Order: sequence, then C-alpha cells, then structure tokens
Amino acid sequence: MNKKIAFIGIGLMGLPMSKNILKAGYNLKVFNRSKNKAEPLKEFGAKISSSIKDVVKDSDVVITMLTDDTAVDDVMNSSDFLENLKLGGTVIDMSSVKPTTATKHGNNLKSKNINYLDAPVSGGTVGAEEASLAIMVGGEKKVFDEVADVFKTMGNPTLVGPLSSGQVSKLANQIIVGLTIGAVAEAVTLCEKAGANPNKMIKALSGGWADSKILQTHGKRMIDKDFTPKGRTSVHLKDMNNILECANSYNTHLPISNLIKEMYKSLVKNGHGETDHSSIYKEIERINKK
Repeated sequence: MNKKIAFIGIGLMGLPMSKNILKAGYNLKVFNRSKNKAEPLKEFGAKISSSIKDVVKDSDVVITMLTDDTAVDDVMNSSDFLENLKLGGTVIDMSSVKPTTATKHGNNLKSKNINYLDAPVSGGTVGAEEASLAIMVGGEKKVFDEVADVFKTMGNPTLVGPLSSGQVSKLANQIIVGLTIGAVAEAVTLCEKAGANPNKMIKALSGGWADSKILQTHGKRMIDKDFTPKGRTSVHLKDMNNILECANSYNTHLPISNLIKEMYKSLVKNGHGETDHSSIYKEIERINKK
C-alpha cells in the first residue's frame, strides 16, 4: 500500500479508475491536459499535477489511460516523461492501442531500466465505476505480480502473455463486442419491423444462448434511442481498424470484422462519431431507408 502511483488521462474511464485507486488507500498524483477534468479527484485525496514531469517524478507506478496511439506516443516520447521516470519503476499503459505501439514503448522503456505492461480494459464506464473491469495484461510475470494489487483496485487482471499480448487480447475483445452489437442491432430492427416487442424479445432471450451483457444493455439503448456515449463510435472504429491491421500483419482475413468496420466508418462519416457505439443501430436504419 506504500506505492506512489501516477495516473495520466482523466477522461470517462480514467476518472472512475483513479477514484477506485484512491478509495483503496493509495497515494495518487493525476494529470490531465484539461486540468478541470481532474479537479473532482481532489476530494478523494488526489494531488493534481500541472505537468507530465511533476506527475511521473518519484512515482513507483505510472498509469496512462489515453485516447489513441497518437496520444500515447505524445506522452511516452516526451522528454518530460522519459527523463523523470523512476529507475526500476513500472509504466502501465491501459489505453487501447496497436500491439506494435505497445512493443515499441515497452522495448524503449526496458532499455532505460523501466518496466512496462500493456493492460487495456473492457467493461466501459460502468465497469470502471464498479471496479469490475476486465484487464488484459501483456508483459513479464514478475512485473505483473508486483503491481497486481494496483490492478485489483480497478478490476480483474489476467496476464495473457508477453509484451503486446494485452493489446492483442483487447482487439479480440473488440471483435466480439463489435460483431455482437451489430447482431443485437439487427435483432432489435427485425422485431420493430415485424411488430414484435423488442423489450419482450430481450426478456425472452434472457438466460439462453443468445443472452449477453450487450443484448441487455446495448439492446435497451437501441430501443430507447439513447446513444449518449459510454463507448464512442469513433473509438470503436479505431479499434476495428487496428484489428484489421493486426490481422493483415499475420496474413489473416477477418471478413465479418471488415464489414463491421465499414459500418462504423459510415456512422462516423455521417456525423455519429461522438455517439455510443450502440448507434450502429442507426446505420442499419440508414441502410433500410435507401
């Protein structure tokens, strides 16, 4: 419990994740480019840092939770970050980025005697708030074991393999999530068109083979036409692009993932980039209006 932790990226996910670290009694410094987003953590005992240099200095564990590869590169390539990390400390990137990005930063930090784990998450804002996130970790077992207590404040960590394996597992997760959201959107649409009650359909399928968290939560969002972002469409498009790039590097074809990617691409093009990824329902609606 005496570890000093730094958290960079206080957004929709970073805020509740930081809150849970603080609730567990850890010493936490936080940094966000828009400082006002980090301010609510003060009342939970966080120190709000005004710079990357200040937040990483003397921290045993540095956690990043950033939007995409560009944001991660900007932080991890900066001299303020690299020159102020504690020797022998651990950097944990919980952002969802390309496996190649994780490998690049992991190798760079290792050459400077800094440990690195790639540890993307699944579970959305609800999982972040409830500290029930699925945490997929790539890296060395010894390093994982040393910070497992920190991970457990945020959810359920699993070491899935060496460096970048966490990101590959997250891509696998996003294949299943993206395809399932698409399937639920088609199921809801079919019920609405054919006059069956979609709410009753979801209830009827409860406990059967088709049941899932996505059916229960995203299905309701589609029925209610409530696309307030929990997981943004633009972010899921990024994930689908990363999935196909990764698959291509192994000469692997993922035809259904490619179809879902094109649907998210169309959604973003038509102005729905900042809506919830369950808004793929609206893409099916658009196709049916042709």
